[in-house]
Amino acid sequence: MLRLLRLLVLASFGFTISACATMNVSSHVQPGLDFGQFHTWKWVQADALPATDARMNNAFFQDHFQGAVERALAVRGLVQTGSNSEPADLLVHYHANIAPRIEVAHGDPTSGACYDENCNVRVFENEVGTMVIDVVDGRTNRLIWRGWAQSPVGGELEHPQTFQKRIDEAVRRMFQRFPGHGVTSSEKAD
Repeated sequence: MLRLLRLLVLASFGFTISACATMNVSSHVQPGLDFGQFHTWKWVQADALPATDARMNNAFFQDHFQGAVERALAVRGLVQTGSNSEPADLLVHYHANIAPRIEVAHGDPTSGACYDENCNVRVFENEVGTMVIDVVDGRTNRLIWRGWAQSPVGGELEHPQTFQKRIDEAVRRMFQRFPGHGVTSSEKAD
């Protein structure tokens, strides 16, 4: 009975951790650059990188992700050019993938929180989604800002509304770090 209780405690602890998995977000910006000089932008083809996961190379993901980026740039006063042939101050592209990640969990014999009676180490494999947005100076063709977000995806891929919320959260949090241009008060909330 005690062993069953320990397993239930560990299972609920593991579920709580996976349900509250944090999203890591960061960015890099070219230091000293005046972002106020940029007013227009357009989508461009991403440079060559390994193929993305098929689950993120589909119309649902692309529409939601690009829509979130377009909204984030619009609230900052940046205007998307009407066609690919028009020049733009900023060139924007993104990369997205899902990759396996292995985590090691140690039991705690002092509290009785072990996976088995010997308190052996357990290895768990989960999937992590990574989204990267690159902003390139249209005149110099140099990368001037990169934002990225990484988060466990769990069962989100099978639930479109949940997946859409994670996409929106990732883009919002990345663009909170975008220099220059103002942001709305709803974006400031993290």
